[in-house]
Amino acid sequence: MPDESTKQAAQEFLAARLSEEGQSHEDKLNMEAAVVLAPKVWKRFADTVTATCKEWNEVTQEQTLTCKETILGDLRIWCAGRTQQMTVHFDSQARLITIRNTAREKHEPEVILAIAGYATESGREAQVVRNDHPVNMEMLILGQLRVLAGLGRRAE
Repeated sequence: MPDESTKQAAQEFLAARLSEEGQSHEDKLNMEAAVVLAPKVWKRFADTVTATCKEWNEVTQEQTLTCKETILGDLRIWCAGRTQQMTVHFDSQARLITIRNTAREKHEPEVILAIAGYATESGREAQVVRNDHPVNMEMLILGQLRVLAGLGRRAE
């Protein structure tokens, strides 16, 4: 007859195994959602970049920022009167978005974002994440455009 501590240890083992299996299943579903929804998330990200450039130009009432899509589907942004440029690249296989901004400080790394799936009440969605945390796309893009234009990353 097993004693109480053996029974408790066995129950803890079963609970841990079920938890691991549940997390593994959740990770699989999130990966599948990210794969399926990545083009939609990239489109939303690219549209946000384009809209932010357009809004910037409307405020300045001139073509300060030029945003063009390349043949490969990347976005290239130039700021009038400056030699730097910003490139936004989407790697559909790895589900990564890379922002290269030649105006950034040399010690600052490129911005690498991932597309990750997550559970919602009605199913699965996907979003842009950095270091496993959701990204505020508008703020990130605005900060990058400020650096491109020769301003600080944040307004004073």
